[in-house]
Amino acid sequence: MLFPTTIAGSLPKPEWLAEPNMLWAPWKSEGDQLLRAKRDSTLIWLKIQEDAGIDIVTEGEQARQHFVHGFLEKIEGIDFAHKVEMGIRKDRYKAMVPQVVAPLRLKGRVHAFEARVARTHTKKQLKFTLPGPMTIIDTIADRYYGDRVKMAFAFAELLNEEAKALQADGVDLVQFDEPAFNVYMDEVNDWGIQALERAAQGLTCATAVHICYGYGIKANTDWKETLGSQWRQYEQIFPAIDASPIQQVAIECRNSKVPLDLLALLKNKIVQAGVIDVASDTVETAEDVVKVIEAVSQFVPKSNIIATTNCGMAPMRREIAEAKLMALGAGAAVARERLG
Repeated sequence: MLFPTTIAGSLPKPEWLAEPNMLWAPWKSEGDQLLRAKRDSTLIWLKIQEDAGIDIVTEGEQARQHFVHGFLEKIEGIDFAHKVEMGIRKDRYKAMVPQVVAPLRLKGRVHAFEARVARTHTKKQLKFTLPGPMTIIDTIADRYYGDRVKMAFAFAELLNEEAKALQADGVDLVQFDEPAFNVYMDEVNDWGIQALERAAQGLTCATAVHICYGYGIKANTDWKETLGSQWRQYEQIFPAIDASPIQQVAIECRNSKVPLDLLALLKNKIVQAGVIDVASDTVETAEDVVKVIEAVSQFVPKSNIIATTNCGMAPMRREIAEAKLMALGAGAAVARERLG
């Protein structure tokens, strides 16, 4: 089937699970009640995705407060009790982050609960997202390793351990989220892709890396205004990514200033093309989606295109996110008829 659909990963949390319309949202309950709420929210979003015609679904990151810290919470050697303020993504914005204070090791499984809930309750292909090593070390303070690269590879080993376990849980696609890849361009080529490859080492399920310009929050939209009329950052890293064993690359295409001809540099990859703008509450039409798919197909073989969202929808209003999912599914269906 041409143009299968998926989403970047995260979806809004219902108001009975967490404070809505914000990142790092506090939970509304605790203990067994919180666990049940996370499960129920996961099931709701699986159903909504299926109804919208999403082909490769996710659990919506409903059990994670944040896409990075949801992974860090199950790792020994991290102090969450004494958070410090740190600039993230080259000081684009500040956040209170935990600190690495000892050797890193997994306490056990990280995402078994939500992966198994999702796998049990959908027959669709299942994607699961993990933060990439470079993005993790850009979202945590170091009081132990004293070396960013050494710490990144330590996290890569733990990511690999969990990714293999997710594969055993029945996950069809493991996606590593690396927004830091379009911030630290030299480091990506120097060691970032190697760390990503270590995280994906030995996986036999499909693998992807998601690189984007971030959630639709003010800090990100303000930053985009400084990037000029064309966002050509990817030109510096696509050749190296294309040479890596990672099979898919997720890129924002809708309402972005990324020159789509850069996608031709990913000649050996499946491209998850963002056809839904998460920085706007304007709901796309099916025709909007078709136009982006058609534009991407000028540079990527149609058989290598997956239609997706530009980034996660975690901070978005729930009704807007639902409507955008419906547009994504409807637009891809029209594109199959028209472009197939």
